[in-house]
Amino acid sequence: MSIQENSVKSNDVAVMNDDIESISTKFSNCIISNTETPAGDGDVEEISNGISTLSSAENLWSTSRDQAVRLRMENSGRGSENPITIHQMFQKTVETFGDHSALAYKEEGQWVMVTWKEYYGQCRAAAKSFLKLGLERYHGVGILGFNSPEWFIADIGCIFAGGLATGIYTTNSAEACQYVAASSEANVLVVENQKQLDKILKIKDQLPHLKAIVQYKGELQQKTPFLYSWEEFMKLGEDVPEKTLDDMINSLRPNECCSLIYTSGTTGSPKGVMLSHDNLTWTCNAAALTFNLNYAEEVMVSYLPLSHVAAQVIDMWLAISYATTTYFADPDALKGSLVNTMKEARPTCFLGVPRVWEKMEEKMKAVGAKSSPLRKRVAGWAKSIGLQYNYSVMNGEDLVPWGFMLADNLVFKKVRAALGLDRCKLCITGAAPITKDTLEFFMSLNIPLLELYGMSECSGPQTLSLNNQYSITSCGKVMPGCKTKLENPDEDGNGEICFWGRHVFMGYLDMPDKTTEAIDQDGWLHSGDLGRHDSHDFLYITGRIKELIITAGGENIPPVPIENALKAEVPIISNVMLLGDKLKFLSMLITLKCVVDENAEPTDELSPEALDFCRERSVTATKVSEIIAKKEPAIFTAIQEGVERINARSTSNAQRVQKWVILERDFSISGGELGPTLKLRRPIVVKMYQEKIDEIYQVAKL
Repeated sequence: MSIQENSVKSNDVAVMNDDIESISTKFSNCIISNTETPAGDGDVEEISNGISTLSSAENLWSTSRDQAVRLRMENSGRGSENPITIHQMFQKTVETFGDHSALAYKEEGQWVMVTWKEYYGQCRAAAKSFLKLGLERYHGVGILGFNSPEWFIADIGCIFAGGLATGIYTTNSAEACQYVAASSEANVLVVENQKQLDKILKIKDQLPHLKAIVQYKGELQQKTPFLYSWEEFMKLGEDVPEKTLDDMINSLRPNECCSLIYTSGTTGSPKGVMLSHDNLTWTCNAAALTFNLNYAEEVMVSYLPLSHVAAQVIDMWLAISYATTTYFADPDALKGSLVNTMKEARPTCFLGVPRVWEKMEEKMKAVGAKSSPLRKRVAGWAKSIGLQYNYSVMNGEDLVPWGFMLADNLVFKKVRAALGLDRCKLCITGAAPITKDTLEFFMSLNIPLLELYGMSECSGPQTLSLNNQYSITSCGKVMPGCKTKLENPDEDGNGEICFWGRHVFMGYLDMPDKTTEAIDQDGWLHSGDLGRHDSHDFLYITGRIKELIITAGGENIPPVPIENALKAEVPIISNVMLLGDKLKFLSMLITLKCVVDENAEPTDELSPEALDFCRERSVTATKVSEIIAKKEPAIFTAIQEGVERINARSTSNAQRVQKWVILERDFSISGGELGPTLKLRRPIVVKMYQEKIDEIYQVAKL
């Protein structure tokens, strides 16, 4: 079916995959217990009383959009809690904190606050409009745009209406958007602006299930029967009876799919991670309890891509679970405006991917370098005190060194205020590896960064670090109610990290082979990551099975520690990728720190920190191309000396880096080298720079 030329008539609202009555009859419901017991006619009443019902299911996984799964229920503890749907979680918060602020966004420079009652009402209105547009049960609503109240409302409204909420990365090409929309069988696509709309218009004829497109920002530049502004969309379902929506909501079951998270496709085609209501509601409650969050007291800032599980779980689902207030950053947040939102919102919890923390570190170092000698001495003294104190906290000693209070007043409080972190009690880092140097930098400023670890396939978190329970470079301890095992450990205790718990996903949509690769016969989710536990049960990530470099000599080498070590040694370096798989020796692709333009694309201009690095060595170059063209001796020598220092620490000759080359352009999301969460897309980088890689090894042969 192509996009329909006319909006759906009101009497078509109930025409879906199954009508409400058949849906209700179809499900064999059961009250939650450790044995599944069929429920009677009191299902709706049980739902309203907060007692969840489930669709009957025998298997722990499924790849079909309309099939339920058996939950990994425990006899006691966190894993035994009654499953609930997204709607039940939302309704509970509205009933208790209805007048509390849920969302905050800027309009003409002023913050506009939306209460939980208003938020819930808008989600219901969106759900009715989706029904009016003909959203079919278990079909997708794709959302393509930057974080906003409309993004949240479209996602939740889709779930209320029985659809599968599907985020699409804003950096996706038109072809990549087509893949996700087709895979999710999207009936409706919600786009931010004309730029994103143009992508969809290019591929709309390739989307047989698409019925309508909604644009939520900016004026529509064209009028077509299938295209709606946000205002038009929200009014569309006004004549849909409340009972029609309530019947749909009451048919939702905790062990059925409600959301699709698409992987970034680093090693192949993106996979649609199917998350159930229980995956999201249970995980958020478990994480919030572990972090000791307070109902209706927490504040967060939404700026990371909502198509990624980490941002979605924290910004949307955990917020609903604990009635937090979410402030929306400006679309150019990662280009510099984030700190302004932070200082106004003053979040109590903040999640940053490593690159965000690194940018903060670089900015503070650049400012510090221009300070007076006296300020530098005071800052250096305070940071030594801060590092000493936070290491004592980490080690369970909690010894307050002499001068700490003075350092706190002179430096730490001012730094926190300047970053908008003055009341932030949870500073979290995740989604990619972070260097020890960056962790220690923030520890020295009395801002310990708490690492968490997980993946889309476990609804976000598997291990968490807490302010009173963390260990530097570890990812914390397993979240209560979940289990971790290390499969096939080597002599050092390194094995593949496997997960068990209510947070483990349902399966990959329409991909049974990939699903059985990820979930074994006993129901354990295999992460593909290598890790080890210390004597206190902290988990350390030591590599990734698919990322391991296996040299021609058969030595297994994890690349990330070597890459991070060189970046720490030579501050002008932005990105590093280690090479050597099936080759005789290791080499590196290196990029230099540069200025990014308004589209977040790297330019040829060196960054301020890179310029400082050059000046310290009497180098006058201001562009990456100049350094490469001149083979600037001071810079090339500095990089080579850094390589030699990390080589000196290597445990074998096979782990020594023998060759390296500087690339003309830094890695970026738009360039394709980095994924949406700034993870290195190694196979893609190899394809992009195959000629340079061949040159490295051909030169070596000569």
